[in-house]
Amino acid sequence: MSEKYDAKAIQVLEGLEAVRKRPGMYLGDPHDGSALHHCIWEVVDNAVDEHLAGYNPTVEVNLEKDGSVTVIDHGRGIPVGKHPEEKVSAAEVIMTKLHAGGKFDNEAYKVAGGLHGVGVSAVNAVSESLIMTIFRDGKEWRQEYSRGERKAALKSVGKSETTGTIINFKPDMTIFSDVTDFEFEQINTRMRRTAFLNAGLQIMVRDFRGEDAVEIEHKYDGGLSEYVEAMNEKKEVAHEEVLHILGSKQGDKGEVHVEVALQWTDAYSESIHCFTNIIHNTDGGTHLSGLKSSLTRTINSYAQSRKLLKNVNSLSGDDVREGLSAVVSIKHPDPSFNAQTKSKLVTSEVSGIVEQIVNDKLGEYFEENPSVARSIVDKAVLASKARDAARKARDLTRRKGVLEGGGLPGQLADCQSKDPGECEIYIVEGESAGGSAKTARDRRTQAVLPLRGKILNVERQQRNLTKVFSNEQIQRMIRALGAGVGNEDEVEGAFDPEKLRYGKIIIMTDADIDGAHIRTLILTFMWRFMRRAIVNGNVYIAAPPLFSISRGKHTEWVHSEKDRDAAVKRLQKEAPTAKIDVQRYKGLGEMNPDQLWKTTMDPDARTMMKVEIKDAEEADVLFAVLMGEDVPDRRSFIEENATKVTSLDV
Repeated sequence: MSEKYDAKAIQVLEGLEAVRKRPGMYLGDPHDGSALHHCIWEVVDNAVDEHLAGYNPTVEVNLEKDGSVTVIDHGRGIPVGKHPEEKVSAAEVIMTKLHAGGKFDNEAYKVAGGLHGVGVSAVNAVSESLIMTIFRDGKEWRQEYSRGERKAALKSVGKSETTGTIINFKPDMTIFSDVTDFEFEQINTRMRRTAFLNAGLQIMVRDFRGEDAVEIEHKYDGGLSEYVEAMNEKKEVAHEEVLHILGSKQGDKGEVHVEVALQWTDAYSESIHCFTNIIHNTDGGTHLSGLKSSLTRTINSYAQSRKLLKNVNSLSGDDVREGLSAVVSIKHPDPSFNAQTKSKLVTSEVSGIVEQIVNDKLGEYFEENPSVARSIVDKAVLASKARDAARKARDLTRRKGVLEGGGLPGQLADCQSKDPGECEIYIVEGESAGGSAKTARDRRTQAVLPLRGKILNVERQQRNLTKVFSNEQIQRMIRALGAGVGNEDEVEGAFDPEKLRYGKIIIMTDADIDGAHIRTLILTFMWRFMRRAIVNGNVYIAAPPLFSISRGKHTEWVHSEKDRDAAVKRLQKEAPTAKIDVQRYKGLGEMNPDQLWKTTMDPDARTMMKVEIKDAEEADVLFAVLMGEDVPDRRSFIEENATKVTSLDV
């Protein structure tokens, strides 16, 4: 029987109701924390826009004890006069109307991060409460909202000799149901980045939620150059000076300003951050494509003119960008993005503008600094030769059927379904645990691949890919997953998540220090050679229990000593004379198949953690520090973080 579909079925969402019904369209995913934190970004971006306009020297971001956030700027203050059409204050229009703001005609703001007039009104819509305080025209003004609805009209509550705006909002947790706490480190990282992008802007970040308040100041007069220096703090640089490029060019809607900072290091991967009007474009866009094109063209042109290629015909884009740390920031009067979250710039003219400015400025720099140019070319030539060796190693292993997934490994217990959307593979530590998992699994959708012992630490073998690809345990994973290997763009045989045979890759190791090490080795391999699987959300970590607590026929499983003690105490209180048995599981192999299914493999009962990378730059550095050759850096990391470890099973 079909549902009735007629005119009555058509809903019209008035005002901010659309935002509350579909917050993902305006702020991002309300379940994974991105939308929750995006609320802060939207309010802060407005404060930074005042700085870009030349009126605001300081932004303050406070995480309050009651779960609310306060953002303070010292700009001109939101206009408080009555709007000629809406007949309420301009401030109320901004807070309650989508697509209302002062950034559409480029008169109040020449460039701005908030362009659609959606941001702060969307934040208002998803807030349990929002208090707006404005200092303007010699007065202090105040207005309160609840879930987007005003409680009263904007009114003057006193006199003021200063100007600025304070927004305090408390998110509505009926919308943000899964992630309910703001992460200080994520906010601090974002504010640090924003300060780098706005040389001279002071940003204060405070957290009042703990017993002791935390306050961090960010102010960087060096701007993007200082940003790149910070990115390379733990890397060996190929040249001391950060290359700084500034330029502007007339576009279709006005002048486009381009700023780029570049420095090459001894790393094997590139790290490029892209911004438009100080908004971080996590997926890049036309400014990134323009930068890539110009680097490939300029470096090849210089190298060929100086005969520096040394038996290399030409350098690829991957060659010239290996080890590059860069920031590209543009200011555009009317940029276009792929969505309200502004993750990707799509303004087509920007690509050519960035390419031309970088071509000209980088070419001039190379002519004036031949030693730096030579070091960059030498780095790229070395990368090209290593990539050629990697291609030969890839060809060799492809002929053996490894990279194509042809001939699945004999140790793999495959599932019956061929639909990657419902299939998952457990990568299991050891043959014993693998045997239990093979018996316990749902044969229709769950595959099991046991690994023998610890796999190769690929972080120390990135120039010896023949050794990497010939490692038996790594071959097992490559062949089982069937999606190729390598993070290079547009290279035959590189990892392609679309070819994955399983939608979920679940790493299941023992809950001890050896299991953690094996898990880290697998993740290191995946980050260096199958990064898109992690970025796309295909990789998970199984969380087997540490203890079982039994009282009679009742059994429950817990994942920590703290939970064990709490469970024992509760069961003793419920039945003081009953015998309580506690079993510690040192390894997965100690569980029988039924226990393994109930605790770790049953989709309806198991605990799993998705591997997510919130900051690729920091992840890259962390893998290098923990798994690389630099012992002093690793020792420093351990010393700095040792106090955060409350228990360690050795």
